[in-house]
Amino acid sequence: MRVWALALRSLVRQPSRAVLGVLGIAAVGALLFDMLLLSRGLLVSFRALLDVAGFDVRVMSTDTPFAGAPLPHASAAAAAIAALPEVEEVVPIKFGGATVDGPSGTPTEIYFHGVEPGTRRPWKVLAGTDLRLARPEPPPPLVVNRHLADTLRLAPGSEVTLRGDCARERTAVPPTRFRVTAVVELPFDEPRALTAATRMADFRRACGQEERDDADLLLVASREGYGADAAVRAIRAARPDVHPFSNEELVARFQAVGFSYFRQISTVLSSVTLLFGLLLITVLLTVSVNQRLAEIAALRALGFTRRRVVLDVLCQSALLVGTGALLSLPLGLALSIWLDHILRAMPGIPSSVTFFAFEPRALVLHAALMTATALLAALYPMRLVGRLPIAATLRGEAVT
Repeated sequence: MRVWALALRSLVRQPSRAVLGVLGIAAVGALLFDMLLLSRGLLVSFRALLDVAGFDVRVMSTDTPFAGAPLPHASAAAAAIAALPEVEEVVPIKFGGATVDGPSGTPTEIYFHGVEPGTRRPWKVLAGTDLRLARPEPPPPLVVNRHLADTLRLAPGSEVTLRGDCARERTAVPPTRFRVTAVVELPFDEPRALTAATRMADFRRACGQEERDDADLLLVASREGYGADAAVRAIRAARPDVHPFSNEELVARFQAVGFSYFRQISTVLSSVTLLFGLLLITVLLTVSVNQRLAEIAALRALGFTRRRVVLDVLCQSALLVGTGALLSLPLGLALSIWLDHILRAMPGIPSSVTFFAFEPRALVLHAALMTATALLAALYPMRLVGRLPIAATLRGEAVT
């Protein structure tokens, strides 16, 4: 306790310098904390998006999970997979496009999805009745996202006319009248996306694809007690012509391919931030030690051991870094919210994605890095104090 008290008194002798030092360390620590959150933020956010609807397996036609050809004979594949004891539910999805007439009468392009509704749904119902519970009489049911509802002034019970544009080749498809049954929130939607979804049969009819039986994706929910890995193994054994992926496999591939860019940026910026922090603390401690050389020499002459004065410098470093690190956490969280708002404004980013995701491991790593920085920054001033010539320093001070 005496060592800490001496270190604290040494710092408060120059309050302005100590405050500026703490603020500088807080800024460095906040940036470091944000880089640690960024290093795994997209990964954590992507994992949460995959799990949001309760589906833990995705089945596709190719071994490339992020792009591939449609899955042929989707109904037969879905029925075969749903019959497996490891699988609880299968929901086929087809992606396409459509145009609707906007408020001014101009055609508006939207995303158009076909879904075979089940007990689980790949969206969150905000208002109205979901597709599975909608009345069977015409016009066919349609769910829209909030942005499309606001743009076209739609609500449950409204009717809208779509012109499907779901094929690679441009075809003339007659318009189809739909009845809006619900306003929903889709996890992978962009903030400005205009999205609508209907039952698979109505989707194919609106797109002029009644004779086709394909799907872009099969969402699979594994049965409780088996798990996603068991479901993937069962699907691969029963249907070797398809390619199932558990959410863990998708996250691993995303980490290896799509996530490497942000991980590299985070590593580079974290290294640069730590270097600046190391230099800042080293300069502060060195200046403080150089101004107190005569005092330290006098303390040594009065009986203070070398170990005691070296610990004084180390404790000063710990006090500076510890105070700055504590201040850096709320500062870093506030900064991450601002930066996340800027990054999420980029086109193509789903509204539910966050670039900065808090994890306990980030807090532990931040504390470990700041502790290592405090120790390394104190090495040079500790060396100066430990090798200080007592007699020569006191003689020089007296002559001065």
